[in-house]
Amino acid sequence: MPSFILVNTCPQTKARAGELTTRHGKVGTPVFLPVGSQGAVKTLTPDEVKELGYKMLLANTYHLYLRPGIDIIEKAGGLHKFMGWEGAILTDSGGYQVFSLSPLRKLSDGGVTFRSHIDGSQHHITAELAIEYQERLGADIIMALDECPAHDDSPAKVKKATERTHRWAERCLKAHKRPDQALYAIVQGGMSIELRRESANYLKSLDFPGYAIGGLSVGEPKEITLAMIEETIACLPENKPRYLMGVGSPEDIVEAVARGCDIFDSALPTRVARNGALFSWEGRKNITNAAYKETESPIVGDCGCYTCRNFSAAYLHHLFSCGELLAYRLATIHNLSFIAELVVKIRDAINDGTFMAFKDEFLASYQPADEPTRLAQKQKWLKRRNLSQ
Repeated sequence: MPSFILVNTCPQTKARAGELTTRHGKVGTPVFLPVGSQGAVKTLTPDEVKELGYKMLLANTYHLYLRPGIDIIEKAGGLHKFMGWEGAILTDSGGYQVFSLSPLRKLSDGGVTFRSHIDGSQHHITAELAIEYQERLGADIIMALDECPAHDDSPAKVKKATERTHRWAERCLKAHKRPDQALYAIVQGGMSIELRRESANYLKSLDFPGYAIGGLSVGEPKEITLAMIEETIACLPENKPRYLMGVGSPEDIVEAVARGCDIFDSALPTRVARNGALFSWEGRKNITNAAYKETESPIVGDCGCYTCRNFSAAYLHHLFSCGELLAYRLATIHNLSFIAELVVKIRDAINDGTFMAFKDEFLASYQPADEPTRLAQKQKWLKRRNLSQ
């Protein structure tokens, strides 16, 4: 049976260290999950992801349902065997993909009808089917179907989406049959404090094994994101894991841990890596900048990852300049290694009572992208992805 225990807490903040027990091993929290939406972390093998220190990753039911199909994966022995991953897996129900591909879908209390972004074929998924598909995939942690409103939707539209999310959560809970999987509910409520509290309290009353915070980091200013996290966490039970969906920048992970979040996932570390942005303890470094053309040292001098141990910043600059595929692999290895190290440092700091000092030191030295640039990049990426699909 899956379970979660708290190991330590930080008295000056709400940071917690804990342990998830799954069918595929124990996972320490706080934890970051690399995104393998279609059954693969882009550019890396499962063994490489494991060697970076990861014990759990995320896959997406929406994408796997469309291609290759639930039947094919189930026939292969489940998602773990199909993709050659021995660690734990969390599957998202696909609610966010339905939101982000909004021109192709229609929502009702019955479920969601959408057209495939691959071939235009029409599909219908209910709360019950979302659970059935995830049970057949065999993930360790599965998510209830939810409706994710846009950050600038009207109050009436956000309220309607939140209430529908609650009804779907009830149906998901009733449909869930596998005791070896943990089913998490997703708190919605947009940018409304009142709706966030209402959603968290209602879902808490249904006694799910864990709770996710959805509908954030979708284009809203960062201070609003943090405020919504605080309001939601305050209403969630202490003894259940809290999963902040879609957040993966280093500074946001540190801030969210300080507010009581345990689990994170995001495609950001791998996405920005493929665009030449590499994490360092001072902030992102753009390896395509001319300044790195003759830099003989690694991009991060004290980094122990395969990329920094073996290659100079000049070599990475050269690979990106030439469009060599190796560039994307090496950059991805570095960024995922950085996030893995960051999370270990966070966990260790909570356990030895130094998290507050670690947080202050990290945030003082790490320079995030400025807010207007961050929001512009987010919108540009969403637009480019939607156009490609």
